[in-house]
Amino acid sequence: MSDISRTDELLPQRHAGPLDGPCRTAARDVFARRAHEHAAAAREREEAAKAVCRGCPVRVPCRRHALAGRVPHGVRGGLTPAERRSLLMDAGSG
Repeated sequence: MSDISRTDELLPQRHAGPLDGPCRTAARDVFARRAHEHAAAAREREEAAKAVCRGCPVRVPCRRHALAGRVPHGVRGGLTPAERRSLLMDAGSG
């Protein structure tokens, strides 16, 4: 089983260059929920991940990839899983 906290394992290798962002370095630990993480801690971690995403030069392609691939976990492109589900549901109803 792969470690889902690793952002680079979720992206196909062909994206290795253009989608190199800060989440692939020291900040990566804030992007995926930990086992038995309490809701308050999860919100705090997600806000820290979103702060990293805000300054990321590949935030938009990362977000598109997460939405297109329906990535079910972790903050991707500045969006939480719940935010991505909401966007996808809104897009499907309109």
